[in-house]
Amino acid sequence: MGKRIETLGDEFTSLFRSFEHTAFRLETLQVYAVDYETEPIRQFLAGAPMPDDPSKDEWCGLIRDAVTAGKIMSRVHVVIEPLTDYLRYEIGWSYPPNVEAGEDIRILPLADERDWPGDLPYGYDFWLFDSRDLWVMAYGDGGEFLYAEHIDEPAEIVRHNHIRDAAMHAAMGFHAYTSRRPGLLLREAS
Repeated sequence: MGKRIETLGDEFTSLFRSFEHTAFRLETLQVYAVDYETEPIRQFLAGAPMPDDPSKDEWCGLIRDAVTAGKIMSRVHVVIEPLTDYLRYEIGWSYPPNVEAGEDIRILPLADERDWPGDLPYGYDFWLFDSRDLWVMAYGDGGEFLYAEHIDEPAEIVRHNHIRDAAMHAAMGFHAYTSRRPGLLLREAS
């Protein structure tokens, strides 16, 4: 077992200030339950206008700084349609500022869990920095963050590079996904 980071605070954020070339995230959960999103999700579902969010502004600043320095930040989220309320919030409110800041976000839509691609792990998230610094994200059954664990086994790092490549290849760009789903960015109720 490698080093663990048990909060999404400064120690975790430092990973995004220290990578040299690439930061990739695979997201596979359909619901995440992190405290800093509770109120924005409530407002989104109530149809309120998007509030100012200093923590989101800080995150987008990290993305802009990385992109300006010539680094690449990307992610793939595997989603099962119809989307959960959480995913409608994430795609409608949370992802657009990231994309605007320069993050390459891609969506891999599935009609059913049974369609899950065999080369992608189910219910398993990770961050991979510079193709060599692997952090597996652990979540509870309700999507609550438990910890990020550093993995330094070479075979596992290579395997996760293959997973990244397969996910990036199979997914579609954020704008391609949202343009095929009118109203998704307008927070229409399901």
